[in-house]
Amino acid sequence: MNAVLVTGGAGYIGSHVVQRLVARGDRVVVVDNLSTGFRDAVRGAELIVGNVGDMTLMNRVMLDHGVDAVLHFAAHTVVPDSVADPLRYYGNNTCNTRNLLMACADAHVDKFIFSSTAAVYGLTDNGIADEDTPTRPFNPYGTSKLMSETMLKDHSATGAMRHVILRYFNVAGCDPEGRIGHSTPQATLLVKVACEHAVGKRANVSIFGTDYDTPDGTGIRDFIHVEDLATAHLNALDHLRDGGDSLVLNCGYGHGYSVRQVIDAVARLSGHALDVRELPRRPGDLPMLIACSDQLKQRLGWTPRFDDLDAIVGTALKWEYRLLSLDHRVAFVA
Repeated sequence: MNAVLVTGGAGYIGSHVVQRLVARGDRVVVVDNLSTGFRDAVRGAELIVGNVGDMTLMNRVMLDHGVDAVLHFAAHTVVPDSVADPLRYYGNNTCNTRNLLMACADAHVDKFIFSSTAAVYGLTDNGIADEDTPTRPFNPYGTSKLMSETMLKDHSATGAMRHVILRYFNVAGCDPEGRIGHSTPQATLLVKVACEHAVGKRANVSIFGTDYDTPDGTGIRDFIHVEDLATAHLNALDHLRDGGDSLVLNCGYGHGYSVRQVIDAVARLSGHALDVRELPRRPGDLPMLIACSDQLKQRLGWTPRFDDLDAIVGTALKWEYRLLSLDHRVAFVA
């Protein structure tokens, strides 16, 4: 059986996809440098610790394991950090992706699924984006991903590869069975941060910007459960294995929640009020961004199962409570 290579498969989103691939019988090999991922998060797959920009390593992995498809998650993803240190983001996100694509070309790997982002759209006219919305990234993170998209499309245009680019909106939640979750130290994603505060791991939770032109003044985002996003990756892999053409697809639910709504849901489900601090806007943040994901449903037959704020927050809280019950050395496993 050919193997699926998952880069960044020890991280939050990658580990959920790996778990689903293994559960359905795929042979999976993971390459992760463990800078933000965790060894114990890789369940049922071989983990190779290394850098995806190391072409010698990636060539060897692809040839030794008979890799015929790559799912590429490895990246830096914090928007304010990309504004403060853009060259680091272009180096890790863009240059390393170029090297990975070169290794794929050398090993004749012809199927590639790319973890991209809604940040490629930047500020849209109405806060809603479909796949034809002009790409005008508002921060270096979005630009680094868009540059990688361009390289991937140009390589595919030679006939050497077919790809699916998945543009994530705001990923949240955890495995409903509590086996793995989101445990990145000093995480910046809102649901994770608010849940950590709710269980006592953080002193407070911050709202960055209360003067946006939105109903309650806080930013609005399209939150998608990580398990529904994992399903999109499995569907994309099946599409390419069946000979499907290259695609660019949004991954979101088509509606959003404000920062205040998310914080209120965490407070309600955890059973106590949160200490909320209101701070100025962060560089690179947008007032609103919602997905039009009709193409994902139509082209890949994607059907979400967790399109509900309480389901998203509930699984995230469940994971935080589980972490509290574990020894600290074992707790951060995803």
